[in-house]
Amino acid sequence: DLSAGAAKAKEVCAACHGLDGNSPQPDYPKLGGQYADFLAKALRDYKSGARKNAIMQGFAAALSRQDIDNLAAFYAAQPAQLVTKR
Repeated sequence: DLSAGAAKAKEVCAACHGLDGNSPQPDYPKLGGQYADFLAKALRDYKSGARKNAIMQGFAAALSRQDIDNLAAFYAAQPAQLVTKR
């Protein structure tokens, strides 16, 4: 559900990753245009602790399975931006 994913992204993710997943901050990963299955697995792994990042684990802990699927679908549907970090 892309609209539910957009709402959850605005609520939880946009401060760091940007609403469309293309954060203007070079230190935050760009999510826009990534594969949905990759994004969903990363969020599930943060939630379970299999992937380590204290900040992301805290955010992912509050997400339901449906939230994760919706977020992954939403960010996968966004345009990707290629940026080089200087």
